[in-house]
Amino acid sequence: MDFGLTPDDEDFRAEARAWLGAHAHGTSDRRAWERTLGAAGWIGLGWNGDGYGNRRATLTQQVVWAEEYARSAAPPRSGHIGENLLAPTLLAHGSEEQKSRFLPPIARGEELWCQGYSEPGAGSDLAGIRTAAVRGPDGGAYRVTGQKIWTSLAHEADWCFVLARTEPGSARHHGLTFLLVPMDQPGRIEVRPIRQLTGTSDFNEVFFDGAHAEHVVGGEGDGWRVAMSLLGFERGVSTLAQQIGFAEELAGVVRAAVESGAVRDPVVREQLVRQWAELRTMRWNALRTLGGCGDAGAPSVAKLLWAGWHQRLGELAVRVRGAAASVGPSDWSARSPYELDAAQHLFLFSRADTIYGGSDQIQRTIIAERVLGLPREPKGAV
Repeated sequence: MDFGLTPDDEDFRAEARAWLGAHAHGTSDRRAWERTLGAAGWIGLGWNGDGYGNRRATLTQQVVWAEEYARSAAPPRSGHIGENLLAPTLLAHGSEEQKSRFLPPIARGEELWCQGYSEPGAGSDLAGIRTAAVRGPDGGAYRVTGQKIWTSLAHEADWCFVLARTEPGSARHHGLTFLLVPMDQPGRIEVRPIRQLTGTSDFNEVFFDGAHAEHVVGGEGDGWRVAMSLLGFERGVSTLAQQIGFAEELAGVVRAAVESGAVRDPVVREQLVRQWAELRTMRWNALRTLGGCGDAGAPSVAKLLWAGWHQRLGELAVRVRGAAASVGPSDWSARSPYELDAAQHLFLFSRADTIYGGSDQIQRTIIAERVLGLPREPKGAV
């Protein structure tokens, strides 16, 4: 840690480390792991509300937990979208009924969520929403029709929060509504996994064909404000935990450079040192903006920094391996995940870092317009 910890924080670290040491290994069922975390109260540490089944923790303790989790080699989380994105959004914009209905199951690790934002043909332009939602003739539930893409964990999720257009003829950020849609609607919702370069399928296409949605967060037509609020929660304490994983990947690349002899190349040594220095810079920037400090462009700056850094690390990982890095799996057509080594997986997966979560071009536009006050980028006809 690079900032002072109180005795209570140190006690919290010891408790977290001991619990993870006792429970984090040998667990392959990710849904069962979420329930284990929930039963021990480790989900929802950052929520600013009581009575939902979560334990309360200071901001420093949230950082401690995130870093200890990253160091423990615990299973990847399936519930982080509900915990870190939807829950803070409900706390800020949801009704008391919605908070009581949805927060306790998230805290117990019983209901998993996915995010229905991106759409085909719109790229990173979130305002280009074409998925439509129309109220039934009785004024009750909406019927949602359209397609979402790059939807993480949709194949596991119980619910999806969907940004849909509820005002016919509206354009851009007007006429949008933030809906909560149950995924268990056979015949009305279809999930198709997207096979990635790595052979895995973490992302999905989701097709809605008259899917029912009863819950509106923030009111009809207020979806853009709610959606932007949610994106503000997307990069926070988790950024510091992400950097722990980056540090471990960098250490692996350094070991590979030593083993292969590539470290004797002065250019490679300079690149390794640069990666280390940039990672330290990202950490200090994350600490500087922790807890909402910094300007409106801080999340975009952070995304630009880590996406490019991680992509360059992937390139360096295969470079230090030499010719061995070009030897692929025996069967590239296999439907199961490819047998890639760590360097190959890092290189292939990181190609998407500068695209997903808002492309580099979108992040630079945000910084230009919202921080530097430059003229807004001209928009084409919709």
